[in-house]
Amino acid sequence: MKSTQALDPDDRRLIVATQGGLPLVPRPYHALAEALRLPVAEVMARFARLLETGVIRRIGAVPNHYALGYTANGMSVWDVPDEQVDELGEEVGRLPFVTHCYHRPRHPPAWPYNLFAMVHGKSRAEVEALVAQIAGLLGAASRSHEILYSSRILKKTGLRLGG
Repeated sequence: MKSTQALDPDDRRLIVATQGGLPLVPRPYHALAEALRLPVAEVMARFARLLETGVIRRIGAVPNHYALGYTANGMSVWDVPDEQVDELGEEVGRLPFVTHCYHRPRHPPAWPYNLFAMVHGKSRAEVEALVAQIAGLLGAASRSHEILYSSRILKKTGLRLGG
């Protein structure tokens, strides 16, 4: 259930303090609690409530694939039957090397693809081998596909609150 309740000042301070990421220390919630002068249990309870009410969607790591050596990043795009896209997307999304998988609308005739799956590799040959595994999984359901390689790094950020 989404909350329509306004953020209280401590919620707002917590969000502003973490919107650029959690502190990179062994105990990030403790560091936040100290910086905000709140008890650790309260910081954790506030995060739990903000997640539960939908004010924040998730807390997770966003790795820099390039820094990890994964410089051949390819979005594989697939033309699969619309009536199977959800089921096939679930299967592709379960593959350990697929980091994002989602359904997108087609834009015929120029863009026939409706299933997208992101694959990261240390070389284009590695990405192509992984995409071949997806093709094997999809079988005859895949009418065509392409790999769109990243040409630059885009910083991923969500909504930002002012301090």
